[in-house]
Amino acid sequence: MKVWVNKMFGFDIDGVVADTMAAFLRIAREDFGFQGITREQITSYWLEECLPVPPDITGEIISRILRDPFGVRLEPISGAREALLEIGRRGPLTFVTARPLGAPIEEWLKAMLSGIPQERMRVIATGRHDAKAEVIRELGLRFFVEDHLETCKAIWRAGIATAVFDQPWNQGEVPFPRVYSWEEVLRFVDTGPS
Repeated sequence: MKVWVNKMFGFDIDGVVADTMAAFLRIAREDFGFQGITREQITSYWLEECLPVPPDITGEIISRILRDPFGVRLEPISGAREALLEIGRRGPLTFVTARPLGAPIEEWLKAMLSGIPQERMRVIATGRHDAKAEVIRELGLRFFVEDHLETCKAIWRAGIATAVFDQPWNQGEVPFPRVYSWEEVLRFVDTGPS
């Protein structure tokens, strides 16, 4: 079995590492009274297209999540912490996010992955989804895990192997692998994308 070098791999954060949508739904319920909305209703990455939450409230909730992941009690997706600790023991961890601010989520990642030396983690905030493929290419990454379907397609078209992390908002046929858990992501890191 061929073991790939970690520096070839990169990860998105929201919807892959961080359970951002669970935080969004909880804040919508607890702080704004939107009861009964579920993750399964999130059929579009753009929440205002699929949820009965006014755009100004959607924007406020997203802003809170971006500014203060600790304050909104952002949690990792099941299995992410354990898998990333394992991957991080073997080499550096690279995260590329479309978030406009990198520092808040970088602090959250460092706290979540406190067993990994900080100098072995890097977070690049592009501020835009359409900038990610070029940044990933410039970093020399050969494989990337992403949940935003259009970004996955752009990365794939740029010649970088990608996998879409399965979520209700990224359904449909894709020309690249779909992963359903961090156990599957870890297998890709162990054996490389096929």
